[in-house]
Amino acid sequence: MKPGSAGELLRIFIGESDKHEGKPLYEAIVQEARARGIAGATVLRGSLGFGANSRVIHTAKVLRLSDDLPMVVEIVDKPEVIEAFLPVLDAMMKGGGMVTLEKMRIIAYRHSRAGEDREKPVEP
Repeated sequence: MKPGSAGELLRIFIGESDKHEGKPLYEAIVQEARARGIAGATVLRGSLGFGANSRVIHTAKVLRLSDDLPMVVEIVDKPEVIEAFLPVLDAMMKGGGMVTLEKMRIIAYRHSRAGEDREKPVEP
């Protein structure tokens, strides 16, 4: 992806307890995106939220631990790549959730080669 190029942000809202073939759905989505060569994916864990049924608020408060915190998976790539991924995603999301899509412009997309541009660990 080149700076200045058009892209799309695919945002997937699911629960932490959602599964796909026995593994966490958020993990399965990211692994599938990587296997398909998608530019990038990030998983964010929410500390508070509710879903479509609005009956239960899931929270990360210490005294009220939830085993189904909200999870957001963000995937970024070119529009045609995202479009091709949508049917795969739909097949994975049998337990529900919400998917949104936003147009965006790539400002920067950089990576470093192994070991370059990274802070070196401080040795004792």
